[in-house]
Amino acid sequence: MQETTTSYPLMEEFYTIQGEGSYSGKAAYFIRLGGCDVGCVWCDVKESWEAGNHPNTEISAIIESVKKVQTDFVVITGGEPAMYDLTPLIKSLHDLEIEVAIETSGCYTLKGNVDWYCFSPKKFKAPVEEAYEKADELKVVIFHKSDFLWAEEHASKINDTCKLYLQPEWSKEEQLLPLIIEYVKKNPKWRISLQTHKYMNIP
Repeated sequence: MQETTTSYPLMEEFYTIQGEGSYSGKAAYFIRLGGCDVGCVWCDVKESWEAGNHPNTEISAIIESVKKVQTDFVVITGGEPAMYDLTPLIKSLHDLEIEVAIETSGCYTLKGNVDWYCFSPKKFKAPVEEAYEKADELKVVIFHKSDFLWAEEHASKINDTCKLYLQPEWSKEEQLLPLIIEYVKKNPKWRISLQTHKYMNIP
C-alpha cells in the first residue's frame, strides 16, 4: 500500500497576481514545487530543477501560509508539479473552498483533481495523452518561428472546450510578439498570453 504524501520540496510560495493565460489579472497564491526533468533551455526558473535543493515542507505548513492571505485561488507550479501525488494538497485546499489550478508540461499523469489544468507542452519531453483530455487551457511558448506549426500539432489533439494561447518567450518578446499578433489575426481560435507580471514588476 502506497504511503500518503505529507510533504513536498517547496521552492517558494507567494501571493501575487496571475500574469499569464486565462486567469491573467486575478489574485493568486502560487505554490512552486522543486523538481523537473523536462529541461527547457529557456526556463526562467532553472533553480527549481533539482528537488533536493528545496526543503521538504509539510502540507500543514503550506496550508497555514495559504490561510494567512485572503485568497480563493491557488496555482500549483514548478518545476514540474505533476511529478508528485498532489491529491492530499489539493484536498486540503478544496476543504478551504479554494479553487486550484496547475501549470504543467503534461509529461506525467496527474494525481489529484484540480479545477483548472493549464497544459504547456515542451519539446524536450513528450506529454502523456491524458494532458490533451484534461486541459482547460493550452499555453504554447513561442521561442522560434517553427513553434507555430508545433503549436498547431498540439491544438489538433486537444479537447473541444480547451482555450488556446500563444505566449512569446520573454527574452525574445520584442522579436516574436509582432509575428504572434499577425498569426492570431489569421488564426482567431488562438489568443495571446503575455507575461504581464513582468510588466508589473511583480513575482
